[in-house]
Amino acid sequence: MAQLYFRYSTMNAGKTLELIKVAYNYEERGKHVLTLTPSVDNRYGGGKVVSKAGISRPAVMIDDETNLIELYLKVDAVTKVDCVLIDEGQFLKKHHVLQLTEIVDSFDTPVMVYGLKNDFRNELFEGSYYLLVYADKIEEIKTICWCGRKATMVARVVDGKFIRTGNQIEIGGNDKYVSLCRKHYNDGRIGDEGTRPIYNVTNDEVAQMAEDVQVDDSIE
Repeated sequence: MAQLYFRYSTMNAGKTLELIKVAYNYEERGKHVLTLTPSVDNRYGGGKVVSKAGISRPAVMIDDETNLIELYLKVDAVTKVDCVLIDEGQFLKKHHVLQLTEIVDSFDTPVMVYGLKNDFRNELFEGSYYLLVYADKIEEIKTICWCGRKATMVARVVDGKFIRTGNQIEIGGNDKYVSLCRKHYNDGRIGDEGTRPIYNVTNDEVAQMAEDVQVDDSIE
């Protein structure tokens, strides 16, 4: 029985590479895959998805007005679609996600969407929000922070400095974004020699906070 999958991660976790691997596995068995990607991400030109490792595959570009059901039926009429794969799923709109559920439920075709969950402000993208609501299966693709902990946040970097303001969508790769664990996202540190923490606290303030902490000796 077909399902809608949302496979999410932070930046640089290999989402696109995973998509390409899944497409290869289907096609190796004689199956046809419909690969889609939002046109807002135009870093590599139109008509393809490209992994950080440099591996690519053809893809159909979609925009806010694209009806995914009509597109699916048009392609399926020529060559049966056995699976739909979507890169950069965070850029989908609510109506896109609802259309994907219809493809799964009415045409029994599995749909796998890869994308970010939260933006650099640690807010959900529209596409990610509705994928979390409607997906049958939600899976995390893990990567790590510079410190070795699991990365769960995405930081935007401008001129080597961590920033928290700006438009939600600003296309970029390693030049603009870095994946961090919660601790270093909250600290505002992007590496061992990265920017100083956003929240600057003096030694005297640290000492005062320590005095204010009430320790319960009964808790081990």
